Amino acid sequence: MFHMGWFLNYSVPSWAKDWSGEAARDWVKPDLYIELAKAMERARFDYMMLEDGAFIPDAFEGTSRYYLEKANHAPKLDPATLVPLLLDATRHLGVIMTLATPYYPPFAAARLMSSLALQSDGRAGVNLVTAHNVRTAQNFGRDEHYEHDFRYEMADEWIDLVGRLWDSWEDDAVVGDHESGVFADHTKVHLVNFEGRFYKSRGPLNTIAPTGGHPIVCQAGGSPAGRSLAAKYADTVVASVPGIEAMKEYRADMDERLIAAGRKPSDVKILFTISPVLGETHEEAVAKKARIDATTIEDSLSRLSWSSGIDFSQFDLDSPLPEIKTNAASSSTLGMLQGSNPETTLREIASRPVRLGSLEVSGTPDEVAAVMGEAMDEVGGDGFLIAGQLTRRYITEVTDGLAPALRRRGLIRSEYSGTTLRENLQAF
Repeated sequence: MFHMGWFLNYSVPSWAKDWSGEAARDWVKPDLYIELAKAMERARFDYMMLEDGAFIPDAFEGTSRYYLEKANHAPKLDPATLVPLLLDATRHLGVIMTLATPYYPPFAAARLMSSLALQSDGRAGVNLVTAHNVRTAQNFGRDEHYEHDFRYEMADEWIDLVGRLWDSWEDDAVVGDHESGVFADHTKVHLVNFEGRFYKSRGPLNTIAPTGGHPIVCQAGGSPAGRSLAAKYADTVVASVPGIEAMKEYRADMDERLIAAGRKPSDVKILFTISPVLGETHEEAVAKKARIDATTIEDSLSRLSWSSGIDFSQFDLDSPLPEIKTNAASSSTLGMLQGSNPETTLREIASRPVRLGSLEVSGTPDEVAAVMGEAMDEVGGDGFLIAGQLTRRYITEVTDGLAPALRRRGLIRSEYSGTTLRENLQAF
């Protein structure tokens, strides 16, 4: 069996697409996301992961025009406001929110996640990113963003401190003894007195020990620095690499890094992104995929510009690209440019169909389920994270069409076996 989750871009869902409903009016309300969470729980998925970013992109053409006209990566709401609502609407589903380690104080993060874990009986988790855009840095008072690998060094110390803060209350520190009048045993609540290279905190937290131990830590970095951080601290990893061979390489690389970090490969659940295109017939699904693939040059250039922080409109479409170096999302940018030889023109790169995750598949629910099962057998991964355009129609196709087909093949769980997200992730 393998695990299933959903990668949620917490922005205007599927703007100006078929079946997007009244997105311009409704996107700020929680209803659609609560419906998604309930459907995921009905389908016995493990978790929803809420992506985030704290800037309005303006790399393409040096302006925010495209991104705001298309509601592409902006505007966004803070996921911290949505997470409690999703947790309250469900009883088994894990909910993982994204925090940018360079710009979120460790004490505040530890306190927030401990509170959410307590309120949800251990179903809250945190996805760590190091932020990829200079505009984020400028929104938080820095002229330039930290260098790519340097910010992963900062993140290493950040999560070390957060973990120590989570441990500042022993599990049995709360006595709750009415007869003696003692609520908590102060000898089991400890100072942290952490002073590192980047962060400093006295501690302890003024919450109590999180339910079920440390909240689940998710990591989505694809660079060597990101993979190393995941190997040290993550409980689950979001991987987006193109195709079976790259998925196998990723799994093997992570296994080596985990063993080097003194952990077992089974300690970390790697979920590969996937955006299956589903139809009642194979032909219908293929036709839908063809419409999705009909992207424009502007769409592609804007995506490359967002990922890299470099304005790709400045380059001649009919000439080979110069060498691209970026301090932004380096692995994402390389993924979009991969397979390009020195003579490949920018127009050729920008005319490629949009890649919908690690595994591209279109068909009926049963056809897609079969491909997913075969891929997991070959790759040795732990599951998939749905990353398709969010509409009520797509939610139904996945949770009421694909999920039952996966279950009939014995590929996903029939019932939850644990109460915390950690227990469900470690069930198999």
